[in-house]
Amino acid sequence: MDTFIGIRFKKETAKRFQEFSRKHFKTHTEAMEAILDFFFYNEISPKENLGPTGRTIEAKLLKRINAVIAIMRDVEKTQTKPTVAMLQSLFEMDEPKKKPLILEKKYAEEKKEVRFREKRNNQNQL
Repeated sequence: MDTFIGIRFKKETAKRFQEFSRKHFKTHTEAMEAILDFFFYNEISPKENLGPTGRTIEAKLLKRINAVIAIMRDVEKTQTKPTVAMLQSLFEMDEPKKKPLILEKKYAEEKKEVRFREKRNNQNQL
């Protein structure tokens, strides 16, 4: 049988450890061994900061995604839509409007004006 040794902890710390141990392990000894092994195998100290948490990483990612969306919208408004409109106008198959020649225009205007009118003879006056 293994021998036990007593270690002194503050009451609050001992209660926290007991709750943790009961939740995750069968005995307090297994819990302490697992904790010590974790720090030993991962070569980290309990005093080290492990870096950003999942929440802070998520918040940073959301900010960057929003920034990328804003950039894409700006590119669409300032570059893509105007370029597409110009290309569409180039490739439209509208027939060019036929403009009359300058001479035809003058001749057409002259025809519209009546310069001489026939005098109507009334048959009653004869």
